[in-house]
Amino acid sequence: MATKKPVKKAAKSVARKSPVRKKTVARKRSAKKAEQMRSFRLYKNQTDFVSFKITRQTIYWSILLAVIVFTQLWILNIQMEIADLTSALLAEQ
Repeated sequence: MATKKPVKKAAKSVARKSPVRKKTVARKRSAKKAEQMRSFRLYKNQTDFVSFKITRQTIYWSILLAVIVFTQLWILNIQMEIADLTSALLAEQ
């Protein structure tokens, strides 16, 4: 039997790569946060005092106004019925 000579494997040359540079990511900065309100300190108003925007408060006040007007009209109606009944009772006597 013939013996085989060990074959030397060619050494792989590893090419040196230049270091990979990481891409710099631009940081997103949020708008400056308003300072928290503290008592006894002056602050600038965020919005104008007189503005014509419909806000949540506008809706709340509108609902409250509607409830008050409805209640007043209902009470007025009851008072008118009571006045009619008392005048009818006085007319019978």
